Amino acid sequence: MISVICVYNNEKTFRDTLYKSLQIQTVPYDLIAIDNIEGRFASAAQALNYGASKASHDSAFFLFVHQDIALCSPFFLADAEKMLDQLPNLGIAGVAGNVDGDDRFFSNITHGSPPHDAGRRIQRPIKAMTVDECLVFVPRHVFMQQQFDETVCDGWHLYVVEYCLRLIEAGFGPYILPASIHHGSVGMLNVDYFRKLKKVLHKHHSNYGKIYTTCGCWDTRTPVEVQMMYHFLRRGYCIATDKLFSSGVIPAWVLTKKAQLKCWRDWIIR
Repeated sequence: MISVICVYNNEKTFRDTLYKSLQIQTVPYDLIAIDNIEGRFASAAQALNYGASKASHDSAFFLFVHQDIALCSPFFLADAEKMLDQLPNLGIAGVAGNVDGDDRFFSNITHGSPPHDAGRRIQRPIKAMTVDECLVFVPRHVFMQQQFDETVCDGWHLYVVEYCLRLIEAGFGPYILPASIHHGSVGMLNVDYFRKLKKVLHKHHSNYGKIYTTCGCWDTRTPVEVQMMYHFLRRGYCIATDKLFSSGVIPAWVLTKKAQLKCWRDWIIR
């Protein structure tokens, strides 16, 4: 059985999205819904560690999941458990993530409104460096040994990224599952993300040169402030060029070259 652990700050979103899709699942599950509307918990790590302590002792896996996730199939939990049982030395498995040395991220999920693909699709589970926080499975016996780091990850970002790095160091494997979900939000990086990133990079810089995540590739030896500035400059450039194309400011004859220009732009901002 799987214990589903979710911390929410919007009850309507939770009930209309995650809870609604859980109700049609074909297998029993244990639900721990953590109300954080009043800000009882200061961080995701703190809230989810608490939730795991309340999970059923019959659960083989913990599923940590965001409130705005919709499971796209009534067989999602059943199919996921079958895949998880077959993965060697499993430490954590997500539905989106990155492979060491590859800037692309892999997933079969959609996000946003209207829904659009979030990453490069996969046909089978693949070994990862890190997986995204939106939905992850952790075997009970692994989580009993290693919980989320409430000191380094004292906010709402990077708690799963840090956990993946620590599990690799302990000899466990992160995986990405070819599972379909819809994530309501697309996510945007803010200054607080980079504050937490600085702590994560400092903790793991001796073991990793670069850390590949769904939000970017981060160099452990380059100051976070420099990487943050580069990220926001790059994002501003992408937004500006997209607006110029969509508004028609750029002449029509240039639009025929949009694909080539996009390839050039993507190369420049890598």
